[in-house]
Amino acid sequence: MKQTIYFLGISLICLFPESLTAQPEQKLTIKEAIVFLSGAELTSTAKVKLAQGENEFVFTNVAGNINSQSLTVGASEGVVVEAATFQNNFLGTEVITKHAKELKDSIEVITDKKQLLQNKLTVIDEQLSLLTENKNVAGENAALSVAELTKLIDLYSAKYEGFLNEKGKQEKLIAKSDELINKLNTQIYEEQKKGVQPGGQILVKFYAKEATVATVAIDYVVPTAGWSPVYDIMADAVNAPVKLAYKANIYQNTGISWHNVKLSLSTGNPNETVNAPVITPWYLAFYQPEYTVTAYKKPLVSRDEIAVMPTNQVTDVVSTTVGVYQSQRGQNANIGGARTSGTLYIIDGVQVQGNTTMNNYVTVDNGGVNSTFDIELPYTIPCDGKQHLVAVKKYELPATYRYYAAPKLDKDAFLQAQVTNWADLNLLPGPTNIFYEGTFVGQGTIDPHRVKDTLTISLGRDKKIVVRRERDTKLRSVKSIGTNVREEFAYTIMVRNNRKVNINLTVQDQLPVSNDKNIVVEDIDDGNADTETNTGFMKWDLTVAPNEIKNLEFGFTVKYPRGSAIANLR
Repeated sequence: MKQTIYFLGISLICLFPESLTAQPEQKLTIKEAIVFLSGAELTSTAKVKLAQGENEFVFTNVAGNINSQSLTVGASEGVVVEAATFQNNFLGTEVITKHAKELKDSIEVITDKKQLLQNKLTVIDEQLSLLTENKNVAGENAALSVAELTKLIDLYSAKYEGFLNEKGKQEKLIAKSDELINKLNTQIYEEQKKGVQPGGQILVKFYAKEATVATVAIDYVVPTAGWSPVYDIMADAVNAPVKLAYKANIYQNTGISWHNVKLSLSTGNPNETVNAPVITPWYLAFYQPEYTVTAYKKPLVSRDEIAVMPTNQVTDVVSTTVGVYQSQRGQNANIGGARTSGTLYIIDGVQVQGNTTMNNYVTVDNGGVNSTFDIELPYTIPCDGKQHLVAVKKYELPATYRYYAAPKLDKDAFLQAQVTNWADLNLLPGPTNIFYEGTFVGQGTIDPHRVKDTLTISLGRDKKIVVRRERDTKLRSVKSIGTNVREEFAYTIMVRNNRKVNINLTVQDQLPVSNDKNIVVEDIDDGNADTETNTGFMKWDLTVAPNEIKNLEFGFTVKYPRGSAIANLR
């Protein structure tokens, strides 16, 4: 039978008078990681050999700065978990990033080679010193024959020059080593500025009725991780479905690396309060101005006077859990995230071999309040604070295509794909990478919160669709009638299709709308457009054949008092 104990932020250090380092250590293996939009829930396991009675273990490979309220420890074989406590481990080996550790290892290798160069340089200096001393001895010894002196000079000339050349070579190598070490130290400094969190450790006290080997499961929430969505949208042709690749940028700075873990992405956020808001009565009262106490007239205010002073704002203090209080106004409870029962699977961004796709390994759970993407393939996320792109899901969406133009704002026509029945895709606001006919055309965004029935995806500009908007100068006129001015406007929008197939084109423009009774918009000719009276928006839905030219004409008159100027009229 497996028993679990929950620790709700209560410090249990007093139960462990011994130092944490005095206890036997056991390294945890991270099995699962549920990554929220902000934060992550990690599940780790280990096997421990327990003697009969009380046992204490220090578990390592634990994330740093965990949410202590979320910590749960469980053990199998009927073992009782009596208590547990967490602390950061600033002596851990993963306090720095993996890249910083590689840089430090490189510095150690270069330093060792530099020491060999310095040793060789010392030997050369000794040899040069020895030659110099022999030269001086020869110069003081007048008893040397001419032949012996000649031999000594030849030896000195040959050896001394060679030693000098070798010394110069070694000094250059040492200088290059120093330069490279300085560069590596500078890069390490940049890595350390990323603020990698230290890992942690958990001390757990067990009680076993008899000696046994138990499996320990430790679960907790850590804030220094998260994910954000990104989408690749691909359209091969205007008669083909839209392909949407759902991806995720995952980061983690927990102090430990996640090696071959089961990853799940949740659209939840454990940092948000789960309590629904409660509306309290709205009481009205007369405003009472604040009174300023002048220091030189009355330097002190008594406690009795403070008690009867008017209060501008009352902040209620509520108990959130045992021994923990917080301000109710403007505060959110920091709670641990959890998920419903079921198996969690890993999201893997690696290309799958054969004809299988990521969809064979991804399941989407919509049974709870939030959506969860569970994938069976193992994945590794290093502890470096960087974003790592992971493939989540691929969809093929039926779409209708149209061209869209608003020539008043932009002279180009834009190809758009319109997708319905998108609500079940579990989309979140995020950036998009747009590909059309196999070519990257640009970036955009998806914000499902602003979409109603149809998701419109812009696929870029099409230069083969020519749209031009011009004001008709022949119909332009400004007339003064009495105290008013009547100004006439007429526009022509020309559309030409240079593609070899028919296109559907939506053109939008607008008529001015007056909110002032002295400004009157009259004689409106909207050119048979679909016009919204309140906003003045006009829309034409056209089918344009290859090489066909269509003209759209509209106009209006604005009447306003003489001597007045109207903003944004032209």
